Amino acid sequence: MNPQKVRRDQLQELEDLPNVGKAMAGDLRIIGIDTPEQLIGRDAFEMHRALCEKTGHKQDPCVIDVFMSVVDFMHGGEARPWWTFTAERKRRLS
Repeated sequence: MNPQKVRRDQLQELEDLPNVGKAMAGDLRIIGIDTPEQLIGRDAFEMHRALCEKTGHKQDPCVIDVFMSVVDFMHGGEARPWWTFTAERKRRLS
């Protein structure tokens, strides 16, 4: 969902999260995340690794940015576009 349209008080489905559409929700389900609440306490880098393992394909690193955005949001952060997390991901991977 577009981060500007997210309503924290209406989180029911994965698609209600910022930056999550049908495809990303499917990726989250592949790694066992079915509800927004299941993102609390998760690590975006570990989630990415798990997705790569489960699909048998190296996933785009930008998926980490989306994972970082939704984990941050579920920990009380504001709804921000996924690309605002790119610099942090690159810093952490360097």
